[in-house]
Amino acid sequence: MLQIELKEANKILRHKSPDEIINWALTISKRRIVTTSFGVYSAVLLSTFNKIVKDIDVVWCDTGFNNSETYKHANNLIKRFSLNIHIYSPLVSAAYLQSLIGIPTLENPKHDDFSELVKLEPFRRALKKHKPVVWFTNIRNRQTEFRNSRDILSFSKDGILKVSPYFYWTDDQLDDYLKKHNLPKNVNYFDPTKVLVNRECGIHLQ
Repeated sequence: MLQIELKEANKILRHKSPDEIINWALTISKRRIVTTSFGVYSAVLLSTFNKIVKDIDVVWCDTGFNNSETYKHANNLIKRFSLNIHIYSPLVSAAYLQSLIGIPTLENPKHDDFSELVKLEPFRRALKKHKPVVWFTNIRNRQTEFRNSRDILSFSKDGILKVSPYFYWTDDQLDDYLKKHNLPKNVNYFDPTKVLVNRECGIHLQ
């Protein structure tokens, strides 16, 4: 798909439902993944795939530094939807990293090294293993400056087609979806590689 085709496809998909967007993208390739951090609205995308294609590969790069609420949330959704989950963790333990560099603040020059070790390297390992042509994500407009420059469809640096079915949905719409389908919300989610809500952890810059 060329950039010009991408632009036209985004115009068409802008008026489609998330289910329709997913079904369209599933026809592109059998090599596809869904990524999740089990964040605030993670139940929305995962429940949608549970309706459409239950056995899709779900990739979670678990930093080892998630809070207890996130681990409970993750286990709940994994069991509830029988997710075909693939967990990629750092090559060194959280205890080792904690003793070595702790959890660096954004101002700390070691923060980039921390993000590389706990999130980016595991994600590159996941891409090498699964070799996806299509990558489903739950990024949305208005979340970060970078995401404002994206659309429902975009390309990663490696040329993977990224599909964000809920890109234009607001928090209110997602809250209504959770309520309607009796789904949990991970309100206390915190990503130590992002720190700030409006900051990228680095995966979507790949």
